[in-house]
Amino acid sequence: MRFKLTVLTSISLLIAGAPQLYADTLTLSREQCVEVALRDNPTVKVADMEITKVDYAKKETLASVFPSIDFSAAYQRSIELQTIRMNMGGESQSLKMGSDNTWNMGFNASLPLIAPTLWKAISISDTQILASLENARASRLDLVNNVNKAYYALMLAIASRDVVKENYDIAVLNASVYEKQFSAGTASEYDVLRSSVQVKNVEPELLQANIAVKQCQLQLKVLMGISSDIDIMPDISLTDLKRDMYLYPTSAERSITDNSSLRTLDIQKKLLTKNVDMKRFAWIPTLAASFNLSWLSLSNGSPFRNQQFNPYSTVGLQLSIPIFSGGAKYYGLKQAQVELKEIDIQRENLVNTLNMQVELAIDNINMEARQIETSAEGVRQAKKAHEIMQKSFDIGAASYLDLRDSELANTTAQLSYLQAIYNYLISTSELDLLLGKGID
Repeated sequence: MRFKLTVLTSISLLIAGAPQLYADTLTLSREQCVEVALRDNPTVKVADMEITKVDYAKKETLASVFPSIDFSAAYQRSIELQTIRMNMGGESQSLKMGSDNTWNMGFNASLPLIAPTLWKAISISDTQILASLENARASRLDLVNNVNKAYYALMLAIASRDVVKENYDIAVLNASVYEKQFSAGTASEYDVLRSSVQVKNVEPELLQANIAVKQCQLQLKVLMGISSDIDIMPDISLTDLKRDMYLYPTSAERSITDNSSLRTLDIQKKLLTKNVDMKRFAWIPTLAASFNLSWLSLSNGSPFRNQQFNPYSTVGLQLSIPIFSGGAKYYGLKQAQVELKEIDIQRENLVNTLNMQVELAIDNINMEARQIETSAEGVRQAKKAHEIMQKSFDIGAASYLDLRDSELANTTAQLSYLQAIYNYLISTSELDLLLGKGID
C-alpha cells in the first residue's frame, strides 16, 4: 500500500524512527525532498556547526578586551641562608640573612586600554562569521541541486522502466499469439521461437530498468539523510512535469550577484582589507593598565607555624611603542597589500567566467527545449507508424520483423523524449545553482 504525506511533520515522525503503521513507501514532491534534505543532511548540519564554532571564536577574541584576573601562590624553603661578611671593630664577622620560609600569594589584573590590533581582530571575527554563513549557504545550494538531480533521475528511471515494461508486455503478447497460432497450425515453430527469444532479449533490459530505479531511490535517500528501508516515489511523472517546465524564466534577471563563489570572494576581500588595516595598526603604541594585590609572609622553623601575611599592592600603566623590528611589520603590510590586489584580479576573472557560464547555460536550456519539441514529434510519428504496422501485421501484410522494428523505433523515440525532458530539468537546476537560487 502506498500513501502520501502532505504534512512534513508526519514525514519527520516516520523518518525519526517512529513505529511504521503504514507501508514503507513515501510519495513525495521534489520540494518536500529538498526540505527534508536541508534539515537532515549531515553536510548541512556540519556547515551549521561551523557557524557556531566561528561565533565562539569571535567571543574568545572579544574576551581579550575585558580585564584579565589571575591568582597565584608560591612557597619557597631556604636550604642555606645567604651569608654576608662585615668588618666590625677590625674583625670580620659573618651574618646570615633571610628566612627559612617565604610565602607569596596574590591577585594580578590587567586591562588593555589602547590596543588597535585587538579591536581590528574583533572586526575580522565578524567577517569570518559572514564567511561561515556563506559556506553554509553554498552547502545548501549544492545540496538542493543534488537533490533536484537525484529526484529528476528517479523520475527518468521510473518513466524509462514503464517504457521498457510496455515493450516487454508487447513482446510477451506477441509470443502468446504465436503460440496460439502454432497450436492452431497457422504459424511455424520458427515464429514461435523468434518471438520467445525476443521476450528473453527484453527481460535483461527490464531488470536493468528496475535496478536503475532502486539506485536512484538510494541516492535520493542518502541525500535526504533518511533510512534505507523507506522507498521514495515522486508525486508526478516526468511527462506531467513537462507542462510547467516552460515557465522557467530563462529571459528574466541573469544577475550573478547571488553566486556563492562570487559572494565568498567578496567576503575574502573584506577579510584581506581588514588584514591590511591590522598590519598598519602594528605601528600604533599600545597601553595597558595593571593592578597587583599580594600577601607576603617570612618565617623560620616550621612552614605552617607563626605565619604573618602582610599585604602590599601596586597599580600601574604599561606603554609599548614599536620602534624597530627589522622590517617585519613593513614587509608584512606589503604582503597583505599584494594579496588584496590578487583577489581583485581573481574577482574580475570569476565575473567574466560566470557570465559566460550563465549565457552558455541559457543557450543549453533553449536548445534542450527545442529538442523536447523535436523528440515529441518523433514520438508522435513513431507511435503512428507502429499503429499502422500493427494493423498491417494483423491482416498479414507485414512480417513480424517489420512489426518488431516499429516497436523498437517507438521505444527508442519515447526514451529519447524522456531523456530530453530530463536534460532540460537538469540544466535549469544547474543554472539555479550558478545564480545562487533555490533556497531563499
